Amino acid sequence: MLDADENETLAALLAWYREMGADEAVGETPIDWLVHGAAAPGAAVRERIVVPAAAAAPAAISAATPLAAPRPGSAQAASRPPPAGHQPSRPAPAVSREARSFPSAPPDVSQLAARTAATGAPSLAALEAALRSFDGCGLKATAKNLCFYRGAERARVMLIGEAPGRDEDLEGKPFVGPAGQLLDRMLASIGLTEADVHITNIVYWRPPGNRTPTPQEATVCRPFLDRQIALVAPEFVIPLGGAAAKHMLNAAEGIMRLRGRWQAGEFGGHPVRILATLHPAYLLRTPAAKRLAWRDLLSLKAEI
Repeated sequence: MLDADENETLAALLAWYREMGADEAVGETPIDWLVHGAAAPGAAVRERIVVPAAAAAPAAISAATPLAAPRPGSAQAASRPPPAGHQPSRPAPAVSREARSFPSAPPDVSQLAARTAATGAPSLAALEAALRSFDGCGLKATAKNLCFYRGAERARVMLIGEAPGRDEDLEGKPFVGPAGQLLDRMLASIGLTEADVHITNIVYWRPPGNRTPTPQEATVCRPFLDRQIALVAPEFVIPLGGAAAKHMLNAAEGIMRLRGRWQAGEFGGHPVRILATLHPAYLLRTPAAKRLAWRDLLSLKAEI
């Protein structure tokens, strides 16, 4: 049984894991993917894992995080009498989990499959169904939900972010967390609501730990995004943040060089005007940059 200091340390460790994006146990035991050679994670069929639920947890925590209080099982802890009415805990029942696995394919094959599936989608509903059945993006293996879009099916303004985060992954919609709430207030400042815009990301599943999606992950999802733009038929596309701006504009410059300048573009055969701006998550971390985003919003308002 853990004392108050150990409970506090354990709670702090779990809070840190959650902040880093480790909010779901994909498997009860670690898997050494190096033994699989060149096979990508998820390519091989994983064996069924049967592990006691509480196995090795205290040992792993005590080894990773030094505790000021005596560890359970130490001489000092053994000399401490148990609290009144304490009953020894029963071993937890064995838990069986079979991790999800997805067939792997070379990037060019996955991109071709994405292009085929996206091109044949006559509506956003059909495109979403195609995305749900598409296994060519490895992010799907670790995400909880597909985050397709929120807002209007057809809109003059389409905002495209980087990737879903934790809140988006849980709800299955893009930009619903703190950054999304700030984005809604930014749009309201120039007279726009969710019903006036279409909001999505360059990838449709949350990257582990909220990392930036890789160019390969974005490229595999690109045929779906191009088709989505064609179906929404916006006049203005607003990439939010550096990753989205670089991908949409095929540019190497940082967001501070790309933002605030209107550019012409074409996606899926649909011509648009593009204005990159700062990501709301960056604005939450750097409030002083809101003045730059405000200039971009005023530029968008003038065009509308």
